[in-house]
Amino acid sequence: MNRRLAIIALILLLSACSSTTFFYNRLDFLIPWYMGRYVDLDREQSVFLDEQLLPFLAWHRNEELPRYLELLDQAENMLDGPVAADDIARLSLAAEEAWLRVEQRGLEWMIELGAQLSDEQMAEFIDELRKRQIKYEKKYLTRSDEEYREDALDNLRDNLQDYLGRLEPAQREALELHVSRLIRSDSVWLEERASWIDRLDAILQREPGWQQRLREAIRTREETVSEAYTDTYNHNLAVINEAVAETLNTRTDKQDRRLRREIEDLRDDLGVLIEQGRVDSDAA
Repeated sequence: MNRRLAIIALILLLSACSSTTFFYNRLDFLIPWYMGRYVDLDREQSVFLDEQLLPFLAWHRNEELPRYLELLDQAENMLDGPVAADDIARLSLAAEEAWLRVEQRGLEWMIELGAQLSDEQMAEFIDELRKRQIKYEKKYLTRSDEEYREDALDNLRDNLQDYLGRLEPAQREALELHVSRLIRSDSVWLEERASWIDRLDAILQREPGWQQRLREAIRTREETVSEAYTDTYNHNLAVINEAVAETLNTRTDKQDRRLRREIEDLRDDLGVLIEQGRVDSDAA
């Protein structure tokens, strides 16, 4: 997933759950469960992870969730006038900045956890990344260009309908025109992903100084991708921003009411989570 869309994707995921608070309040369980899909931790490593997650999630609840509220306010205020593609781009940039804060906050204890892994566990982690690479290549690269565009259209339409409800025929036709301008990106994305796995594999042999090399690799990751990837990504992001802006500008009164209700519901849930964090801090 692209980092600029990470937080927006998180919001989409949260709002798709039956209860945002139910999901968020169980991240201390869900994160280790997700990591377990890549590497099996022993008891001491699991305890270390749990100990690191507690302050990390407290920081996220107390400092980051209020920022998400501000992002929601910006999104709702944007709806009061014509929406420009640049407006969507600014929200995407704010999402990228939010992701970078999360990444930076968690990196050091993730490096410390990495130092605790055995050679066998590290090999298991890299092997899982490579297995998923093969799976993605089989899933995505075997598609025809027509299937690629159909998938892109379905994903974009479904995401919009989650917030707006059923799209009007004219809106659907407009989306099809926008999607027709997309440059196929699965090949360059998978090439970059394979290159990143190779780079990680070399760093995680854990020769002296590997921690700093990992920090530098993560810091400069977007600077080291190919020109073809960057050009494709920037083009497609601009197309999607334009598609979202046009759809929002043509929304019906019914769609507008649903969108604002979705935003308000999510705002209420985030407010509850923030208040729970304050209560927990006072109790401590």
